[in-house]
Amino acid sequence: MSHYYTNDENLKVNIKDIEYTYGGHLLKFSTDSGVFSKNRVDFGTNVLLNSLPDLEGKRIIDVGCGVGVIGLCVAKRYKSSFVTLVDVNKRAIDLTMLNAIRNKINNVHTILSDVYSNVDSKFDVIITNPPIRAGKKKVYQIFSDGFNVLNKNGKVFAVVQKKQGALSLKEHMKNIYGNCEEITKQSGYYVLTSIKETD
Repeated sequence: MSHYYTNDENLKVNIKDIEYTYGGHLLKFSTDSGVFSKNRVDFGTNVLLNSLPDLEGKRIIDVGCGVGVIGLCVAKRYKSSFVTLVDVNKRAIDLTMLNAIRNKINNVHTILSDVYSNVDSKFDVIITNPPIRAGKKKVYQIFSDGFNVLNKNGKVFAVVQKKQGALSLKEHMKNIYGNCEEITKQSGYYVLTSIKETD
């Protein structure tokens, strides 16, 4: 069985179009079989996007970007920012590149990467709706390895359902960064943030 957090190029193509409005911009996304939340922008992503602070002028990475909803929405809204979108799923990365072109978004870069394995830059912000079904080890790696790709005073933002381990993830983030705050709780979803206060 294929999963959105793997790279299965044998899946049938089943392109669909979805729309989402963020920051006054209507964006259109192509989705496909084998990518996360192919029929709609999922509830957690919506909660996360609407919990983010002003990100103008930041270097941002969207980890596990899927078809690019989070990273492309942020890039469209904050035109002086630069967003890198990474995913292990080649189909997701191909769709992200297509969606960037469709929505006339130029301040982005995509990388096919297992978490940060092919990433060699530093960032002010990490944003993720982590791939819970990939398992706790992989999810936690996003935050533990993320410490080294963040600039000093950089922040990480994540959304997780309480029933899928939000409170244990909060403790994990606190152990790595020395702090973690719940900035939103909505319908069982928690948006968590930590700041890297030291190098």
